[in-house]
Amino acid sequence: MTTAADLRSGKGSGDENFPVASRLIAPRHRPAILAFYEFVRVADDIADHADLEAGEKLARLDRLEEALLGHHDEEPEGVRLRGVLRERALSPVHAQHLLRAFRQDVTKLRYETWDDLIDYCRYSAMPVGRFVLDVHGESQATWPANDALCAALQVINHLQDCAKDYRALDRVYIPADALEKYGITVEALAEPSASPGLLACVQDLAAHSALLLEDSRTFSAQIGDRRLAMEVAAIQALADRLISLLLTRDPLSERVHLSKSQMLFVGLAGAAGGLVRWLITRATPSSVYAR
Repeated sequence: MTTAADLRSGKGSGDENFPVASRLIAPRHRPAILAFYEFVRVADDIADHADLEAGEKLARLDRLEEALLGHHDEEPEGVRLRGVLRERALSPVHAQHLLRAFRQDVTKLRYETWDDLIDYCRYSAMPVGRFVLDVHGESQATWPANDALCAALQVINHLQDCAKDYRALDRVYIPADALEKYGITVEALAEPSASPGLLACVQDLAAHSALLLEDSRTFSAQIGDRRLAMEVAAIQALADRLISLLLTRDPLSERVHLSKSQMLFVGLAGAAGGLVRWLITRATPSSVYAR
């Protein structure tokens, strides 16, 4: 059997909507985060592979988990992450939660409600941020804000790619009750441009995501590591900008992604603002975030 790496889509950390272990992250932490990313990336590529049957996808995800847990050494991404976890005395639970989400991607193509979608995000998105926090030795008190930000990022990705997911994989993350609310069906995602109903539906879900971003607004100031706080502030700023695009553009016919230059500009501005807030927070003796 070929390894999971043979099924890679070609997408890498530099192709994501948000920074992955950017230069803001301390050099001692970047290899661990990138090892986690590569493991997650290859699992995602398996779940989304156009030519694999569902049974084979699940079998390959199982093999990836077995390598992670030390049952064999035949999947390089699993072996590498296993070594990182051992060196840092970290649990494999976050990677396992993501594998659960990828298995769900294979077997579940529709979501009924917003709560149903957020439950998926508990496994598909929140563990990513939690792993990064664990690598940095941050308190679990940061998890609620992390979870809100990660869920928002996941929903943003779903809305950006709603047409592609439906057309290529028959996978729809827009909840059924949201479609019903605006009198449309999933077939609206196959049209060259969004109907008024679909536009209203996407904007409604983007507004829900904006509320999640409000819940994560203080996240960067809660983080002890200055460089990670700046990275999180950059990601928050990028998410805010993407929400603004989804509230005003048609994801079926207009660009709702940022260019590399736009990402750099928005991200740097966000990081700078985050640094100022981080410094002010720590200069205030009464701050609940002060350490």
